Amino acid sequence: MLCRIVVEGSERDQDFSGGSQRSIATESRGTLPLCRPGFSEDVYVAVVPESAEKGQPLFNVKFVNCGRGGLVRFECSNPFDFRIEADGVVYALRPLTLSTLPTVPLVIIARDKTNQQQWQTQVRLTPPGLQEIWFPSRQTDSSSIGQLKRMKRDWVIPPINVPENSRGEFPQDLVRIRSDNDKNRSLRYSVTGPGADQPPTGIFIIHPISGELSVMKPLDREHISNFHLRAHAVDLNGNQVESPIDIVINVIDMNDNRPEFIHQIWNGSVPEGSKPGTFVMTVTSVDKDDPKTANGMLRYKIGSQNPESPTSNMFTINNKTGDIITVAAGLDREKVPQYTLIIQATDMEGNPMYGLSNTATAVIRVTDINDNPPEFTAEMFFGEVPENRVNVIVANLTVTDKDQPNTLAWKAVYKITGGDPTGRFSVPTDPTTNEGLVTVVKPIDYEISRTYMLTVVAVNEVSLARGIHSPRQSTATVSIRVIDVNESPYFDPNPKLIKLEEGMLAESTLTTFTAQDPDRFMQQSIRYTRLSDPANWLRIDANTGRITTIAVLDRESPYVKDNMYSATFLASDNGVPPASGTGTLQISLLDINDNAPHVYPQETEMCKKPEPNGINITALDGDLNPNAGPFAFELANRPSDVRRNWTITRLSGDYAQLNLKIGFLESGIYEIPIIITDSGNLPMSNTSYLRVKVCQCDHNGDCTDQQHIIAAGLGTGAIIAILLCIIILLILVLLFVVWMKRRDKERQAKQLLIDPEDDVRDNILKYDEEGGGEEDQDYDLSQLQQPDTIEPDTIKPVGIRRMDERPLHPEPQYPIRSAAPHPGDIGDFINEGLKAADNDPTAPPYDSLLVFDYEGSGSTAGSLSSLNSSSSGGDQDYDYLNDWGPRFRKLADMYGGSDD
Repeated sequence: MLCRIVVEGSERDQDFSGGSQRSIATESRGTLPLCRPGFSEDVYVAVVPESAEKGQPLFNVKFVNCGRGGLVRFECSNPFDFRIEADGVVYALRPLTLSTLPTVPLVIIARDKTNQQQWQTQVRLTPPGLQEIWFPSRQTDSSSIGQLKRMKRDWVIPPINVPENSRGEFPQDLVRIRSDNDKNRSLRYSVTGPGADQPPTGIFIIHPISGELSVMKPLDREHISNFHLRAHAVDLNGNQVESPIDIVINVIDMNDNRPEFIHQIWNGSVPEGSKPGTFVMTVTSVDKDDPKTANGMLRYKIGSQNPESPTSNMFTINNKTGDIITVAAGLDREKVPQYTLIIQATDMEGNPMYGLSNTATAVIRVTDINDNPPEFTAEMFFGEVPENRVNVIVANLTVTDKDQPNTLAWKAVYKITGGDPTGRFSVPTDPTTNEGLVTVVKPIDYEISRTYMLTVVAVNEVSLARGIHSPRQSTATVSIRVIDVNESPYFDPNPKLIKLEEGMLAESTLTTFTAQDPDRFMQQSIRYTRLSDPANWLRIDANTGRITTIAVLDRESPYVKDNMYSATFLASDNGVPPASGTGTLQISLLDINDNAPHVYPQETEMCKKPEPNGINITALDGDLNPNAGPFAFELANRPSDVRRNWTITRLSGDYAQLNLKIGFLESGIYEIPIIITDSGNLPMSNTSYLRVKVCQCDHNGDCTDQQHIIAAGLGTGAIIAILLCIIILLILVLLFVVWMKRRDKERQAKQLLIDPEDDVRDNILKYDEEGGGEEDQDYDLSQLQQPDTIEPDTIKPVGIRRMDERPLHPEPQYPIRSAAPHPGDIGDFINEGLKAADNDPTAPPYDSLLVFDYEGSGSTAGSLSSLNSSSSGGDQDYDYLNDWGPRFRKLADMYGGSDD
């Protein structure tokens, strides 16, 4: 609010004199024309005192209204510090000092209420004339005792206040430094410190002769708020005349910085349905100006609200702290989920005319509360389920909830409140769709209940807000129809236990094991089959379920465990589809005396000269008591030497001792027949043979190793096994030797004759040059038949040589035909020639023609000159070529085989 004063149409001018009051000095503007309303000066310069009390008049302004007689109202721009009266006198509203005086000009406005015409002037507030600061004088006080000298304490110089951002002419004088010693001699003044000769330098200077301290540029309080300088006074020789004095220069703040919000966008939230006065959030702004002055005092207000629903003033803000609170009821997230506020911060304590402002945005999100209960989309839901099925979804219950999705206030929880006393259903929630899934959790029997009517209530995971009640639409009915299916027959009891004595003969009836069909509304028959009968003892009638035996029941069977025998049977109905069930029959077999006892152990050892102690034996009986022990032991009558050499003594009901009657017994194996009788109701006896090995013992009474081997011997089975191993080993060795020899022969055969099928070139081997047939050429056949009659001079040089051989090496020694009178074996001769040719190092690495020798006489192979003649025909038998060995087998196949 502006300070206002109304003055009637009179013209007054008042001057103040004396004390700290100063009259207003005017700038030279010339003389105002008469009868021209307005202030006498456009700019006043008012010299104010260094300090002023509250209510003290400071200065006055002159306004000329030309006798209009209208009402004129005065206003000032700083109504917090100054008050202007109707006569134009301005008073202080609070204690003021030079440091608290406003640095901006004071604006005075005069407004005519009749025609709203206004006039304006400015008042520049300045301190008194240039202040002088004197160095403290050096005075001494003399004392009669000791003639001591005491210096006076230095003065305390008050701070100098300089407004920041001054636009005046520079340099601008601040203060004059003076010394008493400058009256009788010339001095030089200087200042040191930050702002003078230290960074930032060049801000303050002092005239070295007059001592006037001046500022050279505008100051910025936000950069440096004060300066600490030290003034010095020296003579022309540089000698210090005065002690340095400290000068403090305070930079007076001006409103040159706008408020700045910490965040440009502020986010807050408030629950819907909140009462007025609910705190929402706090916004904060800072101002770099001095917070102790109005320049840095901020005030907040809400500039606008969007949307303006349900009212335009849903929120308010504390103008000092920035706290935003609700001022109206009616916040509803389902209608308005978010509000946007424009917050304005203004300094100068919120003065809209002179304060600087800035804005920020506050986004207030209306959070959801559970003020909307879930409501079913229908009053009745339907579903069906086959009987005996579990974990099956029967029906989907759908609801609507106006609260924010996927929150606790939106998620539904379904509860069954009626129609399910046995707890066969549950209704979990689908986390995605929020639907209720009616699920079967326990088997349902169609024969017990054919339909179910469930009452389901839907609530939220959190309770409803206070004052909100669940409507009728939050409850629904679910009708479930049960479908009849063919169920499996079941045995009762299962398992079934019966007790029988073992030894029951075949074709004996044991019991009747029947099953029941739970499908009472279906006309079905049941048939029985045997599913598991490990010992194959039982048979069941397919129609009646009567169980009979097909073998003797034996308790000692390995299929009987702990006297219990189990068999499983299957019951199947003729439904669609057929169903079946199993039942177990447990037969507890009672023991009878059907097993004779036998001696244990069956083998033992004894020394030739036994000690007084004998051999302890017992008996084993497959039956149970009382059909087992105690046992009776006695020696058999035959052979006769048994009772003559041995004696048996009963130690207890189950044990007896066998002793020698004689003092020495030859080494060997002795089988002693012992008759053992059990204690059954009808006792059973059995003759068991105890095998005693008599051996030579050492001093410890143990059989020696040799005697052990002799006494123990080897059984027939062991001897046969050892022989079989030896025979198998010999056979393997023999087979290996045969295989090695056969492999050597095959290797030699491959070297002598390569199968044309394996030779990719199918080269022809030339064994000899026989020439044409006997009828085509004239040969002396006697040379082929009687090689021994040929003259030595006409015999071919030793050896056989290949047609394409190069004589680079000595000719190998090839075999020479024997000159025996008999024809000889041409096959051996050829084999030896082939072997010699294969070992020939001069032979090329491929097959080539070999020139052997004449065939000799007496060959049984016949002539080969007619193999390709047409006169040979197909009636000649070449099977004898198979007898010549594998090398001629191919030739036999070519000429002795079939056409294909």
